[in-house]
Amino acid sequence: MLLYLRLLKESFSFAMNALRNNKLRTFLSLLGVTIGIFSIIAVLAAVDSLDQKIKADLGDLDKNTIYLLRFSFGPTEVPRWKREQFPNVTYDEFEYLKKSVNGVDKMAFNLFTRNENIKFEDKIVSAVRVTPTTNEFDGIDGVKIDQGRFFNESESNSGTAVIILGYEVANGLFDSFEKAIGKKVRLYGQRFTVIGVTKKQGFSTFGDSRDNAVFIPMNFIRRLYGENSSMLTPAILIKPHKGIDMEQFKGEITQKLRNYRGIKASEEDNFFINVLSGFTDFIDNIVGQMNVVGWIISGFSLLVGGFGIANIMFVSVKERTNLIGIQKSLGAKNRFILFQFLFESVILSVIGGLIGLVLVWLTAILLSKLMDFEFVLSFGNMILGTGLAGFIGLISGIIPAFSASRLDPVEAIRSGI
Repeated sequence: MLLYLRLLKESFSFAMNALRNNKLRTFLSLLGVTIGIFSIIAVLAAVDSLDQKIKADLGDLDKNTIYLLRFSFGPTEVPRWKREQFPNVTYDEFEYLKKSVNGVDKMAFNLFTRNENIKFEDKIVSAVRVTPTTNEFDGIDGVKIDQGRFFNESESNSGTAVIILGYEVANGLFDSFEKAIGKKVRLYGQRFTVIGVTKKQGFSTFGDSRDNAVFIPMNFIRRLYGENSSMLTPAILIKPHKGIDMEQFKGEITQKLRNYRGIKASEEDNFFINVLSGFTDFIDNIVGQMNVVGWIISGFSLLVGGFGIANIMFVSVKERTNLIGIQKSLGAKNRFILFQFLFESVILSVIGGLIGLVLVWLTAILLSKLMDFEFVLSFGNMILGTGLAGFIGLISGIIPAFSASRLDPVEAIRSGI
């Protein structure tokens, strides 16, 4: 054991000498490993960070949450021309399903609409995402309120002119968001009383951040524009009870809505039941594909890096041929010489890999500060990068180490004279 520890120490010393004595050559050879490890770990870190952000954004949503509307969230076999003829879901259908479908925990009626400007006195916040919805939305989407509250059932049903502001909207309209509660802001040419401000969310992976959004009672918009306005796309959000049979639950919703709309048995559905779990599975599939593409692209850099390490080791064997002959003449076994060069190859490669990891770490810190998005370099990815660098060094050093271990001691000493 002590012998191999001494061997490892000597190999580390030889590797450091190679770095000191042949800086440019060693740097160029290690560059391939550095770029390869940087590429792979940077891609993995970016994908992991994106995956964590997506899960955080969807963390308050039950994966069984259903979005019932005329559009599909994913690929569908229904042709586009036919989808464009589908009718929107209506508030009457929402009330009917709410009363008749079993196993519903929460059900909300939501309107997707265009962005608007919000004004308070002489201050204006532009391109604010407006979300007209019912009071049940808070129990489905889990809106995090920092100050104040979400609107209640009475305010929702009557369409009271109340509003919940996103964090950035509140800060843009007032000196501080704490002063927003009770103030009146103008939206759609109407005055709304601020009753709540959401917590700061930051960058969102699904379009605009909730920090730049506002929530108002859906019935206010219905009263203002009616239900057939081209600027409105309605959706029914349904959160089922936990542990429910989703296929049976979707089947009941489908049958109830088909009956309500008078769809014949021979006719296809003219609506889509979008389950959030299907969307998250779709996202997971994309994340997996991004990882694969990253590995393929970075693999070429690692291949070049492996050749660079092998080149260093062949030159190192050539330069130390005389020393190898002396070691073997003094009784050094082949495996001692073999391990000596293998350790050196691994150490050099790991050094290149560590440089790549440091570059990823610095890049993650820089991007996290420049963007409203947290890039995470996990401990698992650091171990993966180091292990991968060591593996590349091991593979690259096998042939040079084997050739060094097979040298004839007499010929090796003679070649150095």
